[in-house]
Amino acid sequence: MASRKKAVREEQGTVDGESLEFVRASPGVEGVVSAVGYRASGLTPGLHIGMPSPYLTLIFSFDGPVTTGLTPQQAVGGDAARTDIVVGALQQGPAYVVQPERQAGIQLAVHPLAARALFGAPAAELTDEPVTSGADLLGARAEAVRQQLAEQADWADRFATLSAYLRARAAGAGRTERVRPEVAEAWAWLARHRGAGTLHGLAGHVALSPRRLTALFRAETGVTPKQAAGLMRFEHAKAALVRAVVRGEALDLAGVAADCGYYDHSHLVRDFRRFAGASPTAWLAEECRNIQAGGHRNGEGLEP
Repeated sequence: MASRKKAVREEQGTVDGESLEFVRASPGVEGVVSAVGYRASGLTPGLHIGMPSPYLTLIFSFDGPVTTGLTPQQAVGGDAARTDIVVGALQQGPAYVVQPERQAGIQLAVHPLAARALFGAPAAELTDEPVTSGADLLGARAEAVRQQLAEQADWADRFATLSAYLRARAAGAGRTERVRPEVAEAWAWLARHRGAGTLHGLAGHVALSPRRLTALFRAETGVTPKQAAGLMRFEHAKAALVRAVVRGEALDLAGVAADCGYYDHSHLVRDFRRFAGASPTAWLAEECRNIQAGGHRNGEGLEP
């Protein structure tokens, strides 16, 4: 993830007695669009909302397993998912993550079309559950890498270790099937349009019928082009709201809605309730500590 000397940019803060540290690395592995190391202590135990994203999530936890569920009740119940290496699929709703008193790890945002190279399977095969055990998916080597990361004291060393591991996986993926070019171009078209545009316009662009494109797209990514477009549009809206908070600007939900391709302010609020389980203002209030400490920035610098 870039050279070791340029590997990390740190942001630290103490908010209401909580110590928060976020360390960003410049991605240097094809298909990895962002990488953030995190360490926190003094947290109030509770539940954190894991937001849907147009990217897959890969987490290597250093401080015990990450515990998640599709509902608050599942997250704190006996059927919660618990794993030290998290692989998260493209989801259409929030996940609920148990927040312990302390936590540390590295979280990556991975392009879904890189799943074959990095995970050995298309992203569509990850959608049966919101979270897949990375140790089961990636094998014993991934767990050995996680333990090595936990033992290393320097963030730059950690990112270098993880970069080398992921590059080795990608280099060994030459035998896997390639992503169909129509699907790759369809994703790129949606990204360029920030989730705007019509299915017929997209299908015409890649010279397929809407039905055929939808089938191929879903078989690769696990979501339809319309669902992927919704995730992209929501991601841009969420980022715009966070930027306003960081700059100390007044929230302009109507302006954000218009800029990000929503029909109106109400459409944006409905998407927030669907994807985040809360209104935009309620979600921002809940995430205030992470935003103030720089934790909102995982996933920045993706496609424009």
